[in-house]
Amino acid sequence: MSEISASPELLVALSCVLGLCVGSFLNVVIHRLPQIMEAEWLAQAADLRGEPIAEIPPLSISKPRSRCPHCGTPIASWQNIPLLSYLVLRGRCAHCRAPIGIRYPIVEILGGLTAALAAWHFGYSLAALGAMAFGWAMIALTFIDLDTQLLPDSITLPLLWLGLLLNLGGHYVPLEAAVIGAAAGYIALWSVYWLFKLVTGKEGMGYGDFKLLAAVGAFVGWQQLPLVILASSAIGAIVGIALIVFARHGRSQPIPFGPYLAGAGIVALYWGPNITRSYLAQI
Repeated sequence: MSEISASPELLVALSCVLGLCVGSFLNVVIHRLPQIMEAEWLAQAADLRGEPIAEIPPLSISKPRSRCPHCGTPIASWQNIPLLSYLVLRGRCAHCRAPIGIRYPIVEILGGLTAALAAWHFGYSLAALGAMAFGWAMIALTFIDLDTQLLPDSITLPLLWLGLLLNLGGHYVPLEAAVIGAAAGYIALWSVYWLFKLVTGKEGMGYGDFKLLAAVGAFVGWQQLPLVILASSAIGAIVGIALIVFARHGRSQPIPFGPYLAGAGIVALYWGPNITRSYLAQI
């Protein structure tokens, strides 16, 4: 351990390898968690209606083993080596040669880069581990939201508590700022939700967005929430307009807001104070 703490380059490299492995796990979470949630909702709905619960094969994050979505062949251990297996197999199933989605290596690379950035920025510390967990959660939430417009409580709520626990020791901000940040993050988007609904009669966002901003606030504190909200709203508006103009995206089609909150949250965690100070110095 002393060798790792004494060598920043080794720490970053090992963290990157760890992040690649976690990225492989995140691919499973992104794919299976919405399915598990849907199965639970269907079971609860059937129970409330007094209907028999449908018999479905058990599914969890760890079981059954991953399979090729095209031919159903179980994926061998050597085919699950992060990034390397994808390159060796040239992006195709070893059994049926069907193409493997490019998203899988992208998520693994993002997991590695997130861990490397945390190690480089915070060094050999608990803050680095917390930042890795924060970044990995943001990756999973981003892709789940893009696929399903869902931000699972099973990720956002533990992340909120993790941010508060880490800031008991002031690893990112003082605890008081973290607690206020969590509360203010939730209330800010909750207020926007109800204001929009009162004016238009429609829902402009989901409750998952409130919880995600609360989790971000628990990590970065209330002082960085204006940056997170402004940055995510500006990027979201630009992307939304571009989709409508260039991709003929219907105005009534929902656009997930979680990815923009996640990206802005990562920026705020690493560079938020510097950005805020630079902005205030120019006023």
